[in-house]
Amino acid sequence: MLNHLPKPLIMAHRGCSSHYPENTLAAFRAAIAAGAHMVELDVNLSRDRQLIVIHDESVDRTTDGSGPVCAHTATQLGRLDAGSWFDPRFAGERVPTLAQVLEALKGRIGVNIEIKPEAFEAHGPQDAVERQVWELVQAMGMQADVLVSSFEWQALERLRNLDAGIALGLLSDVPANDSLFHWYRRVRGFSWHPDYRVLTPSQVKTLHNMGAKVFPYAVDGKIDAAGMLAMGVDGLILDDPREVPADCQPTAGHPDAVEKN
Repeated sequence: MLNHLPKPLIMAHRGCSSHYPENTLAAFRAAIAAGAHMVELDVNLSRDRQLIVIHDESVDRTTDGSGPVCAHTATQLGRLDAGSWFDPRFAGERVPTLAQVLEALKGRIGVNIEIKPEAFEAHGPQDAVERQVWELVQAMGMQADVLVSSFEWQALERLRNLDAGIALGLLSDVPANDSLFHWYRRVRGFSWHPDYRVLTPSQVKTLHNMGAKVFPYAVDGKIDAAGMLAMGVDGLILDDPREVPADCQPTAGHPDAVEKN
């Protein structure tokens, strides 16, 4: 898939998170139904070092539990209600593991796996988050459908050392600078994922000249989709695929038409 990306690539931020509880199987299924080309999701480590799909360091905001993600085992996290906070009709949605999500999405949609900085360990244990992600993607035969991104660029460097072919995306919330250029070359990146508010046409041109694809991401559900596309970006990371201007809209039904199951 990564060899034949549509333009603009429409990536569903934490799934179809405008209409469904983020980072749940319901949100990912809705992204498929809404016509997204790829889903973006977040990976953290549980207390027993399992790959868990959740954005925050804590479970407080998006579940009925409390405390740090890393203080709970994968089994404990899987028992939490990850839907009711969003809307009572999603009661019973669970915090999934990365394996569960990839099993559900394989062959249906591309996946952008964001490794959260808090899951990164500088000492690089044998079961480090980045190695576990790589091993799981390999085991599932999804190398051609997965992009791995992170604000923690050292994690990306370790992935590059494991795999010469894996697609890597550098996340940042500041404008492109010499540090970004250095690390993009160092990890032989595939793409840059900036906060849309810091992006300029000249930065897009510079990254394109380096061979990078540019995928700006929404912040708090907001993004200037038309402005970003006018700058020549290669795609958008959106909470709602319907934000794309009509002439660039992927074929889709309304995401609310998808039933929870």
